[in-house]
Amino acid sequence: MLDRIKQLENVARQLEPDAQTRDALFQKVKKYAETFLDQVYDLPTYVVTEDKGMGLYDSPISERPINMDEALALLKKNVDHPGLNPASGGHLGYIPGGGLVHSAFGDFLADITNRFAGIFFAGPGAVRMENTLLAWMANVVGYPADSAGNLTSGGSVANLIGVVTARDAHNLKARDFEKAVIYLSEQVHHSVDKAIRIAGLRECITRYVPLDDKYRMRADALDEAIKADKQAGLHPWLIIASAGTTDTGAIDPLSEIGEIAERHQLWFHLDGAYGAFFVLCDEGKKLLSGMNTSHSIVMDPHKGLFLPYGSGAVLVKDRQKLLDAHYYMPNYLQDTVATRDELSPADLSPELTKHFRGLRLWLPLKLLGVAPFRAALEEKLWLARYFYEQIRESEGFEVGPYPDLSVVTYRYLPNRGDADEFNRRLVEEIHKDGRVFLSSTILDGKFTLRLAVLAFRTHLDTIELTLEILRQKAEELENHG
Repeated sequence: MLDRIKQLENVARQLEPDAQTRDALFQKVKKYAETFLDQVYDLPTYVVTEDKGMGLYDSPISERPINMDEALALLKKNVDHPGLNPASGGHLGYIPGGGLVHSAFGDFLADITNRFAGIFFAGPGAVRMENTLLAWMANVVGYPADSAGNLTSGGSVANLIGVVTARDAHNLKARDFEKAVIYLSEQVHHSVDKAIRIAGLRECITRYVPLDDKYRMRADALDEAIKADKQAGLHPWLIIASAGTTDTGAIDPLSEIGEIAERHQLWFHLDGAYGAFFVLCDEGKKLLSGMNTSHSIVMDPHKGLFLPYGSGAVLVKDRQKLLDAHYYMPNYLQDTVATRDELSPADLSPELTKHFRGLRLWLPLKLLGVAPFRAALEEKLWLARYFYEQIRESEGFEVGPYPDLSVVTYRYLPNRGDADEFNRRLVEEIHKDGRVFLSSTILDGKFTLRLAVLAFRTHLDTIELTLEILRQKAEELENHG
């Protein structure tokens, strides 16, 4: 038996490289990263390849190891080359963030030390770090000091936590669902609909509240709908609004919705995954007035604070409601009860084991302070406004509403032919070009282009290039079809 243990140990020790090997691996990874960062402003934003990463299937996981050079070559060709480059400042579709280098260092340290951030007993410092960050966010949005929250993988899980907390706060049972009413914006993110379904609330009545001409929820229509449902013997219980919709960047009338929720005793959940962090700058603070009237809010650091993907957050004003919805104590964790000085993330979310997400946010905030983030966010607001004004004055283009935040909607009206088909082809031509990436949506039944300015590497030169490409491609399609 001992001989077998020793044999296995000799092989297993390959998992622990010595200092020389670690340094050699680190230098190769460092060189790869430095090359990428040195070229990031010149790399295409979108690349279409025939194989689309299929080369990974030619190198399956097996007993035969490869060296780091081979691994990095596979990574470069099959992962980092094809598709959309989210690190690029030319990423102007969806809601880009960019991925701060400082956060990568935080992840590196978190992964090397492998601290457990789920329970205070196991990782008190890691838990305090995450709770410190959540307390800062609560202060930023105007929540009380005794609120609580959780750092999540993104807005989808954050919205799920918010919806589940609201459900349990209203003590909803399955027998109540057929009369329970949820009120949503027609522009709500699909993760909210998914959260409602996963939370077992599919049978609830869902009301999509009409929008105004700027695609914001109409507070008067919301109030009327709640009154009508109450008179009909139904049970209104949840309002979900947006602080920056995905399609248009619209901000619902938060103060009015908060007043309606309070008057009718509904839970007000706010999806601010995209827009909430704009409150850091003065321009955004005015636009987002009333966020603090919500009972729970989602905000994504991998959007508004430019962190790598996998960085979301949810805050709940009443910490007890969050705890009641998620707390569970199995027998094997009984030793942790004695040290409950801090709320543990595992008691506030579906996750027990989780990535130590706090370090990727804490490190850049501590190294840089808040000022660069505030400046970058305000810069994006002004860049979106500049693009709006420039594209509005460009021949052939029409624009949607003046941007609330940093999303602009617009389309081209060709001299002949179908406008929807023309704009669809315009997007395709821009994607083939690859220097910038734009996306589209459907508004009022029309194929509409959208520009989302949020990546921290997006600056004025990027917007000027985008305008140049749009005008050029539109002219080419007009002249040559």
